[in-house]
Amino acid sequence: MRIGILTGGGDAPGLNGVIRAVVRSAVLKYGWTVIGIFDGFEGLLGETNTKQLKPWNTRGILSRGGTVLGTTNRGNPFAIKVRGKGRKAEKDLSDTAIRNIRKLKLDAVVVIGGDGSLAIANRLFQKGVPVIGVPKTIDNDLSETHVTFGFTTAVETATDALDKLHTTAESHHRVMVVEVMGRYAGWIALEAGIAGSADVILIPEIPYDMSRICRKILTREKVQCCSSIVVVAEGARPLDGEMAVVERDPSGYAIRFSGAAAAVGDGIRQRTGMDVRVTVLGHVQRGGTPCAADRILATQYGVKAVELVARKVFGHMVSYRPPEITSVPIEKAIRKLKLVAPDSDMVRAAESIGVSFGR
Repeated sequence: MRIGILTGGGDAPGLNGVIRAVVRSAVLKYGWTVIGIFDGFEGLLGETNTKQLKPWNTRGILSRGGTVLGTTNRGNPFAIKVRGKGRKAEKDLSDTAIRNIRKLKLDAVVVIGGDGSLAIANRLFQKGVPVIGVPKTIDNDLSETHVTFGFTTAVETATDALDKLHTTAESHHRVMVVEVMGRYAGWIALEAGIAGSADVILIPEIPYDMSRICRKILTREKVQCCSSIVVVAEGARPLDGEMAVVERDPSGYAIRFSGAAAAVGDGIRQRTGMDVRVTVLGHVQRGGTPCAADRILATQYGVKAVELVARKVFGHMVSYRPPEITSVPIEKAIRKLKLVAPDSDMVRAAESIGVSFGR
């Protein structure tokens, strides 16, 4: 068989681990040919951009962050942005992508991506393309899988930053407000906040009351805790306001957030008069060497993807259901986001040790 593989959406630690596992499993176990498609679905539009992948030219990439194939979150073949007569419009080039898949003589395409890329993969499957999905997002917001690779590395990166900020906060008696990624889901903020000894954790699933946040910080000051750490998910929102969204797709779905931590920092400064500093971790959470757990999970995902191709179980996404790696229909996996339950065990545990969620 001859299979293609591409990475779509935002990058995440562990992408190269999946690519390596797909190549090694397909070539060494089954004797297949693997074609790497560059820059997500864009590599299937117009002049195709591909390269044959072999065990020797994917050697040494397991520990590398990013993706050797490149990626983009703007290459939806069903809605390619074009400009005509001075106006922006969208054009459906999915048939072009399908023709190129056939020209490349691909028996299947492995798509590694989050909810957006997998939604595209599902639409291609509905049009007859044999597709296998591999879940990828540092946000850990894909339903039907226990965890996505890249998430654990992102949490460790954020936790390391919080450890460092504790010392400077204590030295200057400051409130440190730290913004982490996550879009609509608060998983990174919640887990990094607990691991990094945050005093306040603000997540999208629990709208916050600024007065309660300030009350928590002032109470700490009264008992001679003259510094505080506030972790803010980029999608966190106040009780009487909305998420700090700066860009949406045509359907209204937020694709870029900015300003959540700045708004919280300003609110604390104005209400308490305390010295506040804001740190936005941003894309540092996406980069760098994947941790051991993400390397192992990525490898298992890649091997399972090849197994699904061998069994011709197309239209499915690899899924981790401890202790097994299994699969679910892509359509089911992208139906809804996996969000933090406000009354979950982890949230209750954090509140039990004194963490405030601003409620």
